Amino acid sequence: MPQDLPAGGGALPAALAEERRLRRDLGFWALTAIAFSNIVGSGWLFAAMYAAQTAGPAALLSWVAAGALCVLVALVMIELGASRPEGGGTVRWPLYASGRLVGTLVGWSVLLSVGGTAAEISAIMQYAGHYLPGIYRGGSLTVTGLGVATALSVLLTALNWFAVRLFARLNNLLSVFKIAVPVVTVAALLASGWHSGRLTDHGGFAPYGYAACLSALAGGGIVYSVNGFQAPLDFSGETRDPRRTVPASVLMYLALQVAFLFTVPESLLGHGWHGVDFDSPFGQLALLLNLHWLSALLYADAVVSPGGSAYVGVALDARHTYALAKNGTLPRRLMAVEERSGIPRRALVLNLLVIVVFLLPFGGWQDIVSVMGDMYLLIYAASAVAAGVFLADPGSGTAGWVPGLRWIAPVSFVVAAEFVYWSGWHDLRLALPLVLAGLLVFLGMHRTAMAGRPLAAELRTGAWLVVFLVLLTLLSWLGSFGGSGRLPAPWDSLTVAASAFAVFFWAVRAGTAWLRDSRGAGGGLPGGGLPDSGSPGGGLPGSAAGA
Repeated sequence: MPQDLPAGGGALPAALAEERRLRRDLGFWALTAIAFSNIVGSGWLFAAMYAAQTAGPAALLSWVAAGALCVLVALVMIELGASRPEGGGTVRWPLYASGRLVGTLVGWSVLLSVGGTAAEISAIMQYAGHYLPGIYRGGSLTVTGLGVATALSVLLTALNWFAVRLFARLNNLLSVFKIAVPVVTVAALLASGWHSGRLTDHGGFAPYGYAACLSALAGGGIVYSVNGFQAPLDFSGETRDPRRTVPASVLMYLALQVAFLFTVPESLLGHGWHGVDFDSPFGQLALLLNLHWLSALLYADAVVSPGGSAYVGVALDARHTYALAKNGTLPRRLMAVEERSGIPRRALVLNLLVIVVFLLPFGGWQDIVSVMGDMYLLIYAASAVAAGVFLADPGSGTAGWVPGLRWIAPVSFVVAAEFVYWSGWHDLRLALPLVLAGLLVFLGMHRTAMAGRPLAAELRTGAWLVVFLVLLTLLSWLGSFGGSGRLPAPWDSLTVAASAFAVFFWAVRAGTAWLRDSRGAGGGLPGGGLPDSGSPGGGLPGSAAGA
């Protein structure tokens, strides 16, 4: 019995029928535009300020570190996307490699990460508050603002309601504007005059210590900002050529950070970089520098950039929810794909509700993205384990697209673990228990959809992720990044690295045994063996459908 389908002879044919309805209408340029649109969202409007508040000029190093993580994780995901092109792949790959427990916890994290789209909408509200002061006040949305944000969420869902091809055309058009405005912003700010001593004045290059560079990765919104590089992989079930790589560069963000650091007026730095605080950073900075034309452009782009990313995010979230329904984490009726448009419309409706709910408790952009950054990093870590498992298992059918993946996968896992730890106890005490709450979802599923399957075997296969999350929580509480300081630097980071290496190889061994046992029991690759969307009529390599 395929591992992700409930008992009943009609389940697999029904699931296959829904999978075939996904349209393969996205080519190379459409996927490239999706990557840029998701990267150049609200992050460029806010992250430069919050990173500077956290780390001062040393925030430049944070962007370089985030770029290194992007390269490592992108290589892992390119291999997975090439081997197993599938809608919502980041949800499916951990299930294939590590079983139901890991698949459920990662799926739960992905469902929570729908809040990233709420962050884009919150960004629009913060900038729009310049013209409509009644919608955003005191760091949070007003009742009126919540109503406007909800209406915007409905509009973005409606735009995604139709065909994939329409989505791609609109996104391509938005991407041109979204890339041009940041470039103009950097040029205009630097041309207006800059302060040459900014890397050494006001406390020096690292006024709050170099450890603050690490805290800025999640808390400053840097990880959230560059996360968009993985979006094309989740559309790999709808692309004609999923083996094409997608460029994702942080050079634009580095340039924006430089422009912000060197052009902030001296009068605002009386209390150091902590004292630089704007509701709409680049828009207000342009006004202070008498660049009124640039300010007008920025406030207009504050709708286009986050709006474009939210537009992509709504589509991406629908693919994730579709994949979660395919996993069995959500009711399977949410997997329904409307035949004419090729869109999972029920998934769109559910995500609209989640976005609105997410807007309620969080005040502003930084509140949302600090938690979202940790969710994304945990998803990256699970993808690295999936790549390691498929490499270790000779029957899993890896594509061999990325050379050196045997060392890239464990290193990317360790780097992701470090980034999670460096986000600090203040964020992790919320984010990690939220993920662990997925255990309740898993146990509930086991009593219904998984009846008759040994719980002990599932727990044994996926225990590494639970231990990993508990260990990160404990080390964060003991460590020097907002914790008690009982485990001082650098021993705390070294302990995280050593623990992450051990957990990675434990996870790979457990996943390899899981694949071998499942294959020996008469099934193919766990996960249901739904068709490989990248090759008509094909099956997932190593899956029941493709064996």
